[in-house]
Amino acid sequence: MKRRQFTNLSLFLLGLTLANCGQRQDSETTITSSGSDSVRIWWSQGFYPEETEAIRRLVQRWEEDSGLPVELTLYSEGDILQEAERAIAAGSPPDILYSHDADLTFIPQLAWKNQLADVSDVIEVAESLYTPTVLNAVKYLNQTTGERSYYSVPITQTTNHIHYWQPLLASIGAGDEEIPQDWERFWQFWESAQAPIRNQGQGDFYSMGLPMSPSASDTFFVFEQFLAAFDVEVINLAGELQLDSPQVREGIAKSLDAYTRFYKQQYVPPEATNWGNADNNVAFLSRSTLMTINPTLSIPGSQRQDKVTYEEQLLTAAWPNKPNGDPMTSMVSIKQVVIFESSKYKDEAKKFLSYLIEPENLKLYIQGSQGRFFPVMPQLLEDPFWQNSSDPHISKAYQQFYQIRPFAQALNPAYSEVQNQNVWGKVIAEMVSKDLSAQEATDRAIAAMKAIFQDWQ
Repeated sequence: MKRRQFTNLSLFLLGLTLANCGQRQDSETTITSSGSDSVRIWWSQGFYPEETEAIRRLVQRWEEDSGLPVELTLYSEGDILQEAERAIAAGSPPDILYSHDADLTFIPQLAWKNQLADVSDVIEVAESLYTPTVLNAVKYLNQTTGERSYYSVPITQTTNHIHYWQPLLASIGAGDEEIPQDWERFWQFWESAQAPIRNQGQGDFYSMGLPMSPSASDTFFVFEQFLAAFDVEVINLAGELQLDSPQVREGIAKSLDAYTRFYKQQYVPPEATNWGNADNNVAFLSRSTLMTINPTLSIPGSQRQDKVTYEEQLLTAAWPNKPNGDPMTSMVSIKQVVIFESSKYKDEAKKFLSYLIEPENLKLYIQGSQGRFFPVMPQLLEDPFWQNSSDPHISKAYQQFYQIRPFAQALNPAYSEVQNQNVWGKVIAEMVSKDLSAQEATDRAIAAMKAIFQDWQ
């Protein structure tokens, strides 16, 4: 491995280590006041030091300004939801919780069970700062009240980004301007690059780094983008399953076939069936794959210290048009903060969230993430940080948020369990490892989803 490649990968692994350094016994309490008399905040450890430092500063400023004592505890993303579940079972959850992944699996279920505080009073004051799409994504159904309301406060959003190595393309005489926008030709472009690059002595090299693992949430996150490409909506706006629709069934089968054929035709590393969420990043940064898809901008963000790599070598591509020729709709995950209904300091916790989403404060936190997360407030996107047309990653990603579609768990909380069980990841893994047909995989996915929704009643 060349020295620059080693440096790139080392920078990423350093960030990964920082993001995962918060096991229960090693969780980091950064501001400790008077124990049970403090507002307790549990927060995901930042992927970058700047992200962690930003939340520390904001909490400390609020504590000083409000005079209210705060206890901020940082957990790794891999641990925070498990710790929260234990705390809920023990009857001692924190007052405030933020987890990067909670919107997909955790928050809809807590809202359904009436375990989250209604934060409508926080949202309504700031309603004009958000888009209707973002607000609808945090309006959850409560089984106890039988009504929808705001049970979380949105702070950022993410979507799927395509990254590739420009020098590898250039080595076979291909240029950025040659990347097609037609769906079929786009994927053929990457496929056709594999053999010429291998012939240059790259050996164990693959054109695409796509997760195929049932254990990685990245698998269903990326696959949902393929469902969007084929205009598949599993749930309608009323929150009802549409799985008996022949059009939906056909769309699911087409999406599964399109996604898994890259692996079946050996354009994806064989170990992708066992990947965790970070493994496609590692494979890409070691330059053993030409392109990859990632649910955040963490890959280029990890390379900001290396200007040549960030600005010239590692590039971000626009998604192709849908197979029908329409512009792509971006699947977005809205990152959210919640307050527990059992919180002793509910009013104080709401005051902190109101402080956090003041645009200048939220701007500080988001930019600390190095562009990994995007703002959910349009006015924050006017900042030069997001308007930098010379940034090869931010400028491309910015365009992806013009036309968005949130994940379906806000429409029906049962879909959060579909994601929690990684139904899509399981059938994808079976298709590539057991040669399951797209139709058989579709039938299994539909049966699993119907069972989950039936149990939810």
